[in-house]
Amino acid sequence: MIELATIHQDYYIKTNMKPFESINRAYNEVFQPQRLSVGLVVPIEPYPNHPVPRMEQHLTRIKMAEALGFKSIWLRDVPFHVPSFGDAGQTFDPFTYLGFIAGQTSEIGLGIASIALPLHHPVHVAKSVATIDQLSGGRIILGVASGDRYDEYPAMGIAYEKRGELFREAFQYIRNAQKTFPKFESATYGSLKGHIDILPKAKNHKIPMLITGHSRQSLDWNAQHGDGWMYYPRNIQQQQTSIQQWRSLIPDAEYDKPFMQPLYIDLMDDDDFIPQPIHLGLRIGAKHLRDYFRFLEQIGVNHIAINLRFNSNPIEQTLEALSNKILPHFHQQKENIHT
Repeated sequence: MIELATIHQDYYIKTNMKPFESINRAYNEVFQPQRLSVGLVVPIEPYPNHPVPRMEQHLTRIKMAEALGFKSIWLRDVPFHVPSFGDAGQTFDPFTYLGFIAGQTSEIGLGIASIALPLHHPVHVAKSVATIDQLSGGRIILGVASGDRYDEYPAMGIAYEKRGELFREAFQYIRNAQKTFPKFESATYGSLKGHIDILPKAKNHKIPMLITGHSRQSLDWNAQHGDGWMYYPRNIQQQQTSIQQWRSLIPDAEYDKPFMQPLYIDLMDDDDFIPQPIHLGLRIGAKHLRDYFRFLEQIGVNHIAINLRFNSNPIEQTLEALSNKILPHFHQQKENIHT
């Protein structure tokens, strides 16, 4: 899936040096042009052979990640445990869980990757994320998606084939919810006539919304409307092409928009361990991981969300190793960040 041997300088992206929009504290700290930052997917635990994690020491490890300098954590939205999918995610309701984490942390970005918009009424999403954004001091980043687990749709009485249309309606509803006494017409989710309001609002002018994959939309629509793009791990050539295409479609305005991806890793004790492919990632030594992240930074990846589900070493040991051997090479300096 990922071959480091195929990486050459010819593949580097030349970016246009435009800044990213200043949206909220987390977005501004996690995403910077031509820089790569590193976060973690929750749960921060190995569960390679079972679909349901134990969720043990989850808060302790999140606090440890914050103390060690990781820029963000990312929670998935998994309304139903679908055994055929093979992963129940972090099992807790993402909004309730992030509200809990927000009260136990002070710096780390709080990301959702991603809310399946057709499975939620957008007023509830808008109110929940704005609440977390306010209570956390602007630390929420909302990933959004159309959803890809078929079984969840009939279980909620929602037409799977309409998820692309529902995604667009919900996305625009959430955007409009940031206005004062908004007016918005929706075929599915009701109409806002301007005589009632949705509170609270985002801490700043909007909630940052990153679109996952294509979400049943054209890439042009996503580049026009999203505040960034989350895409899946690909080899360097494919990822470069995706990023170039994404950035070529961003409206000709004063701001660029970030690109991020997840990556499963199994970090070995031997720093020189030659990379081996695993599901959506690598079994790898720290030296090669550092080099690989440098290549990703060069081609325009702004953030990596590391998933340790398949990690074989103790989690605390791995977090310490990542903090000592990886983060110092990619850590953003806060004095350069506009909050």
